[in-house]
Amino acid sequence: MSLEEKINNDIKAAMMAKDKLRLEALRAIKSAILLAKTDGEHKDSLSADVEMKILHKQYKQRKDAAEQYISAGRQELADKELAEAVFIEEYLPKMMSDAELTVELKKIIEQVGAKAPSDMGKVMGVATKALAGKADGKAISEKVKSLLA
Repeated sequence: MSLEEKINNDIKAAMMAKDKLRLEALRAIKSAILLAKTDGEHKDSLSADVEMKILHKQYKQRKDAAEQYISAGRQELADKELAEAVFIEEYLPKMMSDAELTVELKKIIEQVGAKAPSDMGKVMGVATKALAGKADGKAISEKVKSLLA
């Protein structure tokens, strides 16, 4: 079952359960998938990789919006965004733990031969490709910075 079919089935289930918040999150995902399909680049079918990128983008948008709402003192709006992020997260693969991320980054640093903070660009290029979908870019960046310091 493709992601789109799963989302459609879950939308029906959320409608029957009258789960308004889940329904909003699922409709946002469906909308993003439909936009990507009509984009021209993917024409009618999306690869699993493209679907995961869409989900990550939706998830990140919710997290970023929540941070902005919190800094503006609008906790009720932040809570809504975070709840939607939780629903989107159900469709994403499990993210790496901090310990797993450290192990992988140490391997990459050794492979690239980085020794100083000035080598961060080399490490980040390899790390973001190798760990795409497994770890957040911000977490990767912070961990590389601390390992090279």
